[in-house]
Order: sequence, then structure tokens, then C-alpha cells
Amino acid sequence: MRKYETVFISDPDLQDQARLDLYDKVRNIITKENGILLNFDEWGNKKMAYEIKKKLRGNYVCVTYGGTGDLVNELERNFRLTDDILKFMTILLSDDVTVESLEKEVAEAEEAAKAAEAAVEERAKAEAARTEAKEAAAKEAAAKEAAAKEAAAKEAATPEETEVADETKEVQD
Repeated sequence: MRKYETVFISDPDLQDQARLDLYDKVRNIITKENGILLNFDEWGNKKMAYEIKKKLRGNYVCVTYGGTGDLVNELERNFRLTDDILKFMTILLSDDVTVESLEKEVAEAEEAAKAAEAAVEERAKAEAARTEAKEAAAKEAAAKEAAAKEAAAKEAATPEETEVADETKEVQD
């Protein structure tokens, strides 16, 4: 078994569902030909170096897999028959790999993805905690400011109230 990497460029104007169907078709070909899918990496829409089929942009996808030469032939045959594929290229990464080593690589990739996802969740929780702390500090500062304004208002009102109270006492006497 060999390890391959195929990069293909699909039509950037494809609807989302058509693009997903194309990706499923590629995955199914790899599975049907007894291949092992290692990585399916969608790079997104990018500007191409030159125009292909009157398109200046293309949707790039990189697929890493293990399989035989028959798998590569079948995959490339389907690419040639599909009008939605603008260009493709297959590269031999490793000449002699075992199924076990490929499965181990898949497991390691899944573990790395889970670890990355957990790290993203931790960062999101930490950011939420920081935001919460900032909001609490802002509320506390606003409360202190309101209390200070209230105290200043009482101080400003106290001398006038005192004068009014004194005048009221004088009138009553």
C-alpha cells in the first residue's frame, strides 16, 4: 500500500449541496477501492495563477489517503469525467506503508483534532470568565459612581435644607 496526496480544484460557483455531494463522491471512491482516508482538508476559494475553463478562482481541496495505484486511477478517472473539477494533481508521499501505520496516523490525527477542540473550548471559557469579570467590575464602578453622586447631591442639598429649616423655625417663632 502507498500513501498519496491529491489536490483538486473544483468550480467555485458550485452550490453548497453540490460541493458536499462531490466531496462525498471522492470519499466513497476511496472507501470503495479499499483505501484509507487520512485527511480531507478544504482550503477554500482561492485565486488561481491562470484562468481555467474561464474561471479565475477555484475551490481547493487536499486529500491524503492510503491505497493502491488502482485507487488513484479510479479517482483520477472520475475527476476527468466530472465537469465540476477544474484541475487535479496526485503526489506519491510514501512508497511502502502498512495499514496499521495508516490507521495509527488516523487515530493520532483524531486525537490532535480533539485536543485542539478542547483547547478552543478552554480559551472560550477563559474569555467568557474575563468578560464576566470586566462586566462585574464595570457594574461595581457604576455603583460606586452613583453612590458618590448621591453623596455629593446630599452634601450640596444639606446646606440649603438647613437654611430652609432655619427660616421655617424663625417664621414659627
